[in-house]
Amino acid sequence: MLALPLLATSATPAPTLILTPCRLTHPSQLVSVEAQCGTFAVAENPAAPAGRKINLFVARIPAVNEHGRPDPLFLLAGGPGLAATTFYTGVAPVFERLHRDRDIVLVDQRGTGASNALNCADAADPEAPDSPAVVTQEARSCLSALAGHAEVADYTTSLAVRDLDAVRAALGYPTINLYGGSYGTRVAQHYLRRYPEHTRTVILDGVVPPQMTLGASLALDAQNALQRIFVRCVVDAACHGRFSDPNTTFNALLMRLQAQPVPLTVPDPFTGQPHKLTFDAAALGTVVRLASYSTEQAALLPLVLDEAQAHNNFNPLAGLLLQVTHSLDNLIAVGMHNSVVCAEDVADYGISPEERAQLARTYLGAAQLSALEAVCALWPRGPVDADFHQPLNSNRPVLLLSGSDDPVTPPAYAAQAARGLPNSLQVVVPGMSHGQITVPCAARLLSRFIELGSVQGLDAEVACVGQSLPTAFVTSFTGSPP
Repeated sequence: MLALPLLATSATPAPTLILTPCRLTHPSQLVSVEAQCGTFAVAENPAAPAGRKINLFVARIPAVNEHGRPDPLFLLAGGPGLAATTFYTGVAPVFERLHRDRDIVLVDQRGTGASNALNCADAADPEAPDSPAVVTQEARSCLSALAGHAEVADYTTSLAVRDLDAVRAALGYPTINLYGGSYGTRVAQHYLRRYPEHTRTVILDGVVPPQMTLGASLALDAQNALQRIFVRCVVDAACHGRFSDPNTTFNALLMRLQAQPVPLTVPDPFTGQPHKLTFDAAALGTVVRLASYSTEQAALLPLVLDEAQAHNNFNPLAGLLLQVTHSLDNLIAVGMHNSVVCAEDVADYGISPEERAQLARTYLGAAQLSALEAVCALWPRGPVDADFHQPLNSNRPVLLLSGSDDPVTPPAYAAQAARGLPNSLQVVVPGMSHGQITVPCAARLLSRFIELGSVQGLDAEVACVGQSLPTAFVTSFTGSPP
């Protein structure tokens, strides 16, 4: 692990941050939110404070009540590579209750959004099972494109939490509440480790425990989640009656595509223009994995798989592929993703031949792992705190949220993180996938937890969340059964 320079002493005056009225617009152009925005300059490399500066983009949505609470909510996005402002504009209604009395603060993490984003044109999904040669060439091109405005090694979580606390100080908040989703849970936990005195409460949604390296078990977790989705179909009368066992259909389709890919021309779901592609086993793995992240898209899987295998109609499956990959390509800063996972995860994999063989038996296989290893063989590795992957121990109130069918951060990961958090509560939502804040009653649970500053007294909200039902399986192209 690379060492970081000492933090500035408390005697060093914190720089100010001036915010002015602005609007935050989601990339879809469908959502716009009023806010106060500004930029905050930090050293790209804290070890060279006289060197290049990068501007962090900061937005605040002020509390409706002008006499509200002094401790705001800071939102930390997932990915790695998603901007906090993009994340918030996609889920803003969830936080309406909470921001009646508290400011909401968004800091686009260094390398994302408007904070010197490490975007690479035409880069593929960094976790897709592509060939090492392809992803290596894409990584080289990406590094070349970014060299003019970034030293990519300086975009790790260990540096990002320092940025976050500098923004907190500049805005004058003594303590803050944190919400982290997916990779954002890693940021939140490391912030809590570094700055416990400034942390009031923490919400972790789709939990990555500090001890864990992301990606090493992705294929196994995705396989397990897919099996749970198929089991839900089998025990659902309408789904089982229409599709019997979708696992059998999926396995037959996978073997078919491994033997002979299918060339297709389908309408692009966003432009309507003809789109040529070769639908092979890797494409099937990608669409199934990404669709498993959302219960709405998972509800389509038995239908589109049956349509392809039983009726030789691959258009719905290919259309879903274009939809889920388009969303990813337009939201994730691939360069920042690589800077995080190469320094913090892949460097510590240490996967045995037996473990690699186990991955190879999943529907994704070991190709995703090989692709990540190929990228990280040439991607510069930045500073990571020596205790970064140590278990976190804290008495601060922590609420942990998990979906039972999460393909990337299953409930067992939250349980592992909770072992060092005696003042915590884990909530598992049956049948749900990745990210729980949009399920019914979740907004009430989050706001109540932060209002109380405790995991005690949440029984009614937890019970309501536990009654949530996943999206009903779609059994025909006219929709779900009544």
